[in-house]
Amino acid sequence: MSQHATSRRTVATRPLERAGGRRRRRRGSPGEPRQVGYLYILPAVALFALFVLIPFGQSIWYSLYNWDGLSVATWAGGSNYAAIFTDPTFRGPFVHALILLLFYSFLPIVIGLLLAGAMSRIRIHGLTFFRTVLFLPQVLAMVVVALAWRWIYAPQGLLNDLLAAVGLGDITRAWLGDFTFALPAVGLIGTWVESGLAMVLFLAGAQRIPRELYEAARLDGAGAIREFFAVTLPALRPEIAVAATLTIVAGLRNFDLIYVTTGGGPENATSVPAYEVYHRAFETGQVGSAAAIGVSLAILIFVLTVVVSRLIEGRDR
Repeated sequence: MSQHATSRRTVATRPLERAGGRRRRRRGSPGEPRQVGYLYILPAVALFALFVLIPFGQSIWYSLYNWDGLSVATWAGGSNYAAIFTDPTFRGPFVHALILLLFYSFLPIVIGLLLAGAMSRIRIHGLTFFRTVLFLPQVLAMVVVALAWRWIYAPQGLLNDLLAAVGLGDITRAWLGDFTFALPAVGLIGTWVESGLAMVLFLAGAQRIPRELYEAARLDGAGAIREFFAVTLPALRPEIAVAATLTIVAGLRNFDLIYVTTGGGPENATSVPAYEVYHRAFETGQVGSAAAIGVSLAILIFVLTVVVSRLIEGRDR
């Protein structure tokens, strides 16, 4: 190749090399934030703002008024929020929701931990089928679950028939219509639904625990209880935090189960905030107070989930 051709090729490729150098300089160091990354999350942020943030802001605005949804609203200020702490009809649904958390969150987590601890010591054949059956209530629509349990709790339903068959006919009753037992009866439905979720999470976490830890604990003379608290429970803390968060949110957002089984009765004995929002906004025309309850419920869910996450996971940070 001649010297003249070589020099022409060098001159032709020099602008490309300069452009490539400028691109490399503009690209920056690996891992350096780039503004173009925000374009990827912009659609999700826009949808979140459109369907969550803007409606939530409108709910806050409505909660500051007394409004029936049709006529002219009147300014209420913070009276709708003050009524949550002073008016029993406002405060009662929140108390019921906190009670239901024992059934929706505490009991499923305890049951899931006990079963996960037992299964970590013994080998169970057909574990996949077992987990599928336990998780099945999560797949079913809550309306279907509510209809099935309403039939079970009916005065002539399956539960009363079983009690009568074993000689306990004296304690049979209309469970969902009893002032004392209606709320626990609804709560047990939540326990049945959420236990499968907690079980699956804890079983998945237990499978990643090294078997050597159990063997070392047994060599040290640890029994089943000590082995559970020394090995299984500390290793399942991330799964416990996830299960607690999901079950708390499910318990506080409970609406369809209450709506189908009891309708908030008898006489508001099973009313919860989510149902009270619907009842006040669409049945009694109290849109302002319904918005205040909804905003307060959202704040309560946020606070509880943050507190649970800090208490369970924050110790390792």
